[in-house]
Amino acid sequence: MREYLLTLCVTAAVTYLLTGPVRKFAIVAGAMPEIRARDVHREPTPRLGGIAMFFGLCAGLLVADHLTNLNQLFERSNEPRALLSGAALIWLIGVLDDKFEIDALIKLGGQMIAAGVMVMQGLTILWLPIPGVGSVALTQWQGTLLTVALVVITINAVNFVDGLDGLAAGMVCIAAAAFFLYAYRIWYSYGIEAAAPATLFSAILMGMCLGFLPHNMHPARIFMGDSGSMLIGLVLAAGAISVTGQVDPDALKLFAGSEKEAVHQTVPVYIPLLLPLTIIAVPAADLILAIVRRTWRGQSPFAADRGHLHHRLLEIGHSHSRAVLIMYFWSALIAFGALTYSVNSASMWIVLSVVILSTLGLILLLLPRFTPRAPRWAEAVVPPRYRRRRAPAAVTEPSAPAAGGVDAEEAEERTPVAAGVSGVNGATAVGSRARLGDRPRPR
Repeated sequence: MREYLLTLCVTAAVTYLLTGPVRKFAIVAGAMPEIRARDVHREPTPRLGGIAMFFGLCAGLLVADHLTNLNQLFERSNEPRALLSGAALIWLIGVLDDKFEIDALIKLGGQMIAAGVMVMQGLTILWLPIPGVGSVALTQWQGTLLTVALVVITINAVNFVDGLDGLAAGMVCIAAAAFFLYAYRIWYSYGIEAAAPATLFSAILMGMCLGFLPHNMHPARIFMGDSGSMLIGLVLAAGAISVTGQVDPDALKLFAGSEKEAVHQTVPVYIPLLLPLTIIAVPAADLILAIVRRTWRGQSPFAADRGHLHHRLLEIGHSHSRAVLIMYFWSALIAFGALTYSVNSASMWIVLSVVILSTLGLILLLLPRFTPRAPRWAEAVVPPRYRRRRAPAAVTEPSAPAAGGVDAEEAEERTPVAAGVSGVNGATAVGSRARLGDRPRPR
């Protein structure tokens, strides 16, 4: 565990430190596109944040290669090299798109090529655990097609949800955290070394997102762009492919009693990871709704619009930060709910907790005008928008005589609210007289 945490911290530190210089480079390179109709930010913001994230990925893999226990992973498996090859290719395509905005079909072809490169180096799905049947071996063509499809779906799901400051990085970080706990449990509890690559990929992915988030939170100073969103989508898909298609349920048979029972116990995470509907359930749902919506309108499925889930949250009245937090909440609920259910599927408390939290999430969705206020003792450490508003102090002029026979001492005894109202009315009257005096008199 310590080596995984060290890899995570190194990845986060490198990503965080490089994001500032990358921002300056993006400004010099002109990677600051004009604000489009579907954008929610008001000022041109540089892209190319994926450059820092890619170098963070390289630093994490380099550190892991020099650690005592993780070094054996690089000697026994070719999956880290396969990940680096596919990530480099998809990153180059994303950098070109951030600068020149290449065609969507070209990007789709590049995503399929990157997935094919990983398949050629051994990162592929070999079999599927099916409930009630057991492990079903796949042919080479079946495994290749399924792997490519999973990579393309995951990349575009993450890319589609990247519409608000900090949204994509935060949601992927939540998914990677849940995925890390599951993969580490498979590796540590059952002693299955085939789950070690997925655990490493998840730790590195968390580091990439955590290192980039401080620069990307609202108001964002830099965007990750397609070079970042497609990169983290590919790393997430690589971890899902590794643990789903490489970990044989036969290895769990000794602990579960039979192969069918082993598959049944792990299906709450195996099958949703494969489709994928649990770890990236919210981005996948947004992707499916976007394709249906655009096809129904007679548009291309890759045509951009303002109909994504985060756009709808803004339209019903949620602020930018609250919309992001709501998306975080639903992602964490689905990912960690499935993770907890996979550990103990017989407990009704888990199902009851998920139902209660889902009800709480629905209430938050229906209260867009609700603004939480921090208590008095915590106002010094929270943003200004969460602090309680205080009444303005009274402003008096002792030298000026008070109207209506009220002297200066009585004027000072007025309440702040009354003083504020009188000041506003006085300013309004003066402004009205000034406007009337400016009008030309009729001759």
